[in-house]
Amino acid sequence: MALLEFLKLALFAITRNKMRAFLTMLGIIVGVGAVIAMIGIGEGSKQASIALIRNMGSNMLFIFPGQGTGRFGPQAMGSADILLESDAPLIEQELSDSSVVAASPVVQTSRPVIYQNYNYMTQIQGTNTEFPEIRGWEMEEGRFFTEGEVRGQAKVCVIGKTVQANLFPNGEDPVGQTIRIGNLPFQVVGVLEKKGAGMFGDQDDLIVGPYTTVMRKIMGRDKIQRLMVSAQEGRAELAQAEITALLRQRMKLTPKDESPFQIRKQDDIVQMQTQQAGILTALLAVAASISLVVGGIGISNIMLVSVTERTREIGIRRALGATQRSILWQFLTEAMVLAILGGFIGVAFAFTTILILQRFQVPAVVQNWAVVLGLGFSGVVGVVAGFLPAVKAARLDVIDALRYE
Repeated sequence: MALLEFLKLALFAITRNKMRAFLTMLGIIVGVGAVIAMIGIGEGSKQASIALIRNMGSNMLFIFPGQGTGRFGPQAMGSADILLESDAPLIEQELSDSSVVAASPVVQTSRPVIYQNYNYMTQIQGTNTEFPEIRGWEMEEGRFFTEGEVRGQAKVCVIGKTVQANLFPNGEDPVGQTIRIGNLPFQVVGVLEKKGAGMFGDQDDLIVGPYTTVMRKIMGRDKIQRLMVSAQEGRAELAQAEITALLRQRMKLTPKDESPFQIRKQDDIVQMQTQQAGILTALLAVAASISLVVGGIGISNIMLVSVTERTREIGIRRALGATQRSILWQFLTEAMVLAILGGFIGVAFAFTTILILQRFQVPAVVQNWAVVLGLGFSGVVGVVAGFLPAVKAARLDVIDALRYE
């Protein structure tokens, strides 16, 4: 019997009892659809997370006070004021030819901000003039503060779009207006363009001022909290190594001393997010694939019932010359057709689910390899589930089968 004949027999057997065939395929449909959809959700979440991190800036490195011992003594995370204002220009001056684009000291706090009758709590960040380049952040209105304003501890600032919406809800131009940060008056010299959500929340919910002003006049301290550096394209690893060597040299550390600071690359955060998303995607796919196993059991069960119901038919085919191999392939093909048809319907179900999720702004994408995996898995399930019933049908005794009522 040719393969085409096996397919015809399989389709005839399936269409003879459509409802039973559909219920048999239901486990495969749900399993394949769930696997593709779960992988799509996991991959979509990963891409969305990476996009948020990339949106923070380009090739960024963050330098924090951290754990270390040596001539500074034992240091707890964030407790050591060992980073200096001069470290940023030192890094720029020494490493601009090899790995670094720009560097800035950073201080950060939260304060209530007041304009007329509007009061709003937001994040206040102090940086130098390199902030727009490091963060890849353009001005929508006005200008950024100048180097002279940083040196002179000028009370000027630029605001994000969320702050603008809360302090100037009537559409008033904020540039040139005076707002109060805590008890100090600050002149708004510019508005940052909208950047959207970031890894740590709404990026537009901030005010940026000269770090000298924020550090000394708002926070009442004389030490910076961290450094922010933008590395040259593809040279983040080199920048990390060179910054580490430069700072250790400036601190006069010996090779045995642990560095009392930590450097974290933006790429490290991306890699961590990718690994976490990969684990989540794998767990979701494994959980969803349980439905495929259940579907395979359902196919095996129905095929065993089908063999019993068609015992006399099998006996007649054997009496007319069909071999055991022909009977084996007939039932095996029928199980595979059930599984593969269920797989294709499951793919359609997954595509529909992902489209609906995208309509509701849920990050989900169709992965071609997941579609191939789902269909391939459904075919394997069909072979495995149909093998035992097919063997049983092929081994039926011809005389006993013809006598079966």
